[in-house]
Amino acid sequence: MNEYKIADLSEGMTASFEHTVTQEMVDAFGSISGDYNPLHTDLTYAVDMGHPGTVVYGMLTASLYSTMAGMYLPGKYCLLQQMETKFRKPVYIGDTLAVTGTVVQRTEFPAQIVVEVKIRNQNGEMQSIEFTTGEGRSLTGGSRLLVPNPYAEMNWRLDLALSGEELKG
Repeated sequence: MNEYKIADLSEGMTASFEHTVTQEMVDAFGSISGDYNPLHTDLTYAVDMGHPGTVVYGMLTASLYSTMAGMYLPGKYCLLQQMETKFRKPVYIGDTLAVTGTVVQRTEFPAQIVVEVKIRNQNGEMQSIEFTTGEGRSLTGGSRLLVPNPYAEMNWRLDLALSGEELKG
């Protein structure tokens, strides 16, 4: 687990990892979510619908954004605040997903970063490639994670409290 603080982070920084999707992961996610749609649970149904196998839950794939933020970029001091994504292609059991995050924006006050994340399968195909900015423009590139850095904000608040005490004395 990385332990980046706001001062350690800069625009253009990257992190990446790979994860292979297993049947056990899909079964566990179905049990947790209560989603038993046959596209995810019934091979015959999924094949009849034109898929080569059962379709992995989109939100299971999206959970890799949490892994990126909480373990890699920035890691320990992260609290994932916002995530925008669009699923472009299905993911199937056995797919190996390469997840790459890039810091595209960093601010000191409030202490937060925006991370653009791209997920590609073992064939290099993008699985999730669009995000929408606050202005409503659609940009290609990946999902965006807004990641505040509570460690830095805590220090900032502490500095304000100390400055206030100095003014009183």
